Amino acid sequence: MPSINLQLASYSDLFMLIAAFIYVAAFILFTLDVATSSTTIRNLESELALQRPSRELAGAGVGRPVPDTAGDHPPAAPAGRAQSGSSATAMQLDEELVNDDMDYLGTMRRPVANVAVSLMVIGALLHAFAVIARGVAASRVPWGNMYEFLTTGAMLVAVVYLLFLIRKDIRFLGTFVSGLVVVMMAAATMGFPTPIAHLQPALQSPWIIIHVSVAVLASALFTLTFAMSVLQLIQHRREAAISVEKARLRPFLRMVPPALSLENWSYRINAVGFVMWTFTLIAGAIWAEAAWGRYWGWDTKEVWTFVVWVVYAGYLHARATRGWTGERAAWLSIIGYACIVFNFTIVNTYFPGLHSYAGIPGAETAELYR
Repeated sequence: MPSINLQLASYSDLFMLIAAFIYVAAFILFTLDVATSSTTIRNLESELALQRPSRELAGAGVGRPVPDTAGDHPPAAPAGRAQSGSSATAMQLDEELVNDDMDYLGTMRRPVANVAVSLMVIGALLHAFAVIARGVAASRVPWGNMYEFLTTGAMLVAVVYLLFLIRKDIRFLGTFVSGLVVVMMAAATMGFPTPIAHLQPALQSPWIIIHVSVAVLASALFTLTFAMSVLQLIQHRREAAISVEKARLRPFLRMVPPALSLENWSYRINAVGFVMWTFTLIAGAIWAEAAWGRYWGWDTKEVWTFVVWVVYAGYLHARATRGWTGERAAWLSIIGYACIVFNFTIVNTYFPGLHSYAGIPGAETAELYR
C-alpha cells in the first residue's frame, strides 16, 4: 500500500488555509466596493439631476420645443428599469453603468473591486495547488470524501467565476461568490475535517474521475446561478418598487443588470449545468452496476440526485414552454440549489447507505494508509 507523503499533505493543509484567508479578504473588499460604489453612484445621480434642467433649457433655446404632455399620459419607462420622480436620471445612469449583456463598459472605475478580483485569482491558484497536492499525497483523485468534495467544489466555483469575468463584467457577483466560497471552505474545515485515507473498495474505480468531477463542475455552475437568482429577486423588487428612492440597496443595484437579463443568463448556465447533471446521473448508474451489480437501488443518495435532476428539469421546462418567468423561475432555481446542498450535506451525513462517504470520523469504514 503506498504511503502518504506527509510533507506534501501538510503543504496542502497550509495552502488551503492561506487560500481561505485570501478569499475572506476578497469578500471584505467586494463588500467595501459595494459601499464605495454606492457613494459614487449617489454623487453621479446628483450631478445628472443638476445637469438635466440646464440641458433641457439649452435644447429649448435652439429651437427644439419641449413637448407638451398636458392631458396625456407620461411616457412609460422601459421594462426592467425603475420608475420614480427622477426616472429619466435613473435610466440614464443605468445605461451608463451596465448593459443587458453584462459587457465591460468602463464608465465607472472600481479599483477596490479590481483588487478583490486579483485576490480571488491568487486565492484560486493557491487553492488549486492545495487540492492537487492532496491528491498527489494520497496517490488518488482529491474528492473521495466530503472535505475533499467541498474544497474541490469551492475551487471550481472560484475558477468558473473568474473565467466568466474574462468576457463578462460580473464583478457585481463578487460578494456572493466569494462569500459562498468562504462558507464552503469553512464547512469543509470545521464540519468535515478528514485526514487522507484509503478509498473504500466501491470508490476504487476510474468512474470516480468521470462521475464525481462532472458532478462537482455542475454544482459549481449551479452555485453561480443561485447567486444570480438571488440578485434577480432583489433587482425585480427594486424595478417593481413604487418608491425606489427608499430602496436601501438601490445604488448598488445600478451596477447590476436588469432582472430579465439575470434571468436569461441564469437560464443559459442552468441548461449547461443540467446537461452535466444528467451525465452525472447516467454515469452514476453505470458505476453502480459495475460496483454493486445493479443500475438503480433506491439508495437515499441516488433518490436525491434524481430529485435534483427533476427540479432543474422542471425549471427548464416551465420557463421554456409554460412561461414561468420572473420570480417563479428564480425561486425554482433557488429550490434546485437547496436540494443540491441538502444532497451533499444532510444526506451524506445523516442518511446511511451505500454512498456514505462523508469522511466524518466514526461514519466511515475507510482505513488510513499505513
